[in-house]
Amino acid sequence: MLRRSTRTAAVGIAFLVAAAVPSSAWSSASAFVPGAGARRDAGAGGAPVVIAHRGASRYAPENTLAAVDAAHHHGFLWVENDVQRTRDGQLVVLHDATLERTTDAVKMFPGRAPWRVGDFTAAEIARLDAGSWFGKRFAGERVPTLADYLRRVDRNGQRLLLELKSPEKYPGIEAQAIRELRELGWLDHAHINSRLIVQSFCVRCVRTVHELVPQVRTGILGAPDASELAHCARFADQINPPISALSSRWIASVHRLRGPHGRPLEIYAWNAAKDASARTAAERGVDGIIV
Repeated sequence: MLRRSTRTAAVGIAFLVAAAVPSSAWSSASAFVPGAGARRDAGAGGAPVVIAHRGASRYAPENTLAAVDAAHHHGFLWVENDVQRTRDGQLVVLHDATLERTTDAVKMFPGRAPWRVGDFTAAEIARLDAGSWFGKRFAGERVPTLADYLRRVDRNGQRLLLELKSPEKYPGIEAQAIRELRELGWLDHAHINSRLIVQSFCVRCVRTVHELVPQVRTGILGAPDASELAHCARFADQINPPISALSSRWIASVHRLRGPHGRPLEIYAWNAAKDASARTAAERGVDGIIV
């Protein structure tokens, strides 16, 4: 894998992360160069890719279309999301297993505790306000269906890191998600080549996705033991751990293996909440940062 010097990578990632998660000590978002992520698609070498976690969730309510648009506005090519299934079998974009934190489900359906996503129909979830908790100007923002989310990402010309969230709760969600991706045009050559990665904490589910659509890039969330990496490389192109799990030896163990598409395994690290942690990850040679 071709790489820039660690110093160059560290400078680049610190610059990009400053735009993604600003603080009083960092550069403002206006310093970010729109489209900078286009300089390096996944696996192409160079500075790490930067992915907007749940969309630009610093600027808009997470996993909503507003967060997708905010990421686009701030120049992020890649967005990450979380996909779950409703009681009547529709795929929606939500992170938590319950609706309590990011919607007004408690107010709208007071007798439905614990407000699990899978206990509600798509029509019920469509009634919920998924924006007011974040700020008044987002009042009325809705929980998007996966189809609506895919259309918005496509309209913006963005790229998607799609997570199948808790797939063990939703048997068959791998095939269903693939079916929707196909119906919305996301399994053509252009999307598969550079605009789509499917990931999950469920290793079995990642293997299932690979078996269903071998051409799609896949990622395993977590930090498998080095002894398990060769097995993972049979069906996963990426191993995506929390930033706290990184070590130089583990990173080297991942990078020396090749995935199912013949390229070195990549590492997209997440939970990069601080400038220092992102800088450390870049210095160690990760391929992407989910911020």
